[in-house]
Amino acid sequence: MIKGFGGIFWRTKNMDVVKKWYGEVLKVDLESWNGTVIKPQLGNETIFSFFTENDSYFPTEQQVMLNFEVHDLNEMIQHLEHIGVPLEKEKESSEFGTFIWITDPEGRLIELWEK
Repeated sequence: MIKGFGGIFWRTKNMDVVKKWYGEVLKVDLESWNGTVIKPQLGNETIFSFFTENDSYFPTEQQVMLNFEVHDLNEMIQHLEHIGVPLEKEKESSEFGTFIWITDPEGRLIELWEK
């Protein structure tokens, strides 16, 4: 019955700073209504997964972690280095793909993934 995710919505303390960061760092083109439509491409996946309250995969004080699939993780790392955004953890590879992590201006851990 589920067709896909309709959106991700959350509150922010500083709209202008967060919009600017997501635009510059992740190249998300946010429109005047404070959002954007990301259209899926053939071969992309959206993972929906639960974690226990005390799982250490992402900070326990953070209720939700965003994961963005990227085309080229090495290109993303070069972009982040160029604009001065540090990685929170070193690049990791597993049978699920390759991952890096950064934080947004409000301290939310964000996972970037290439499969």
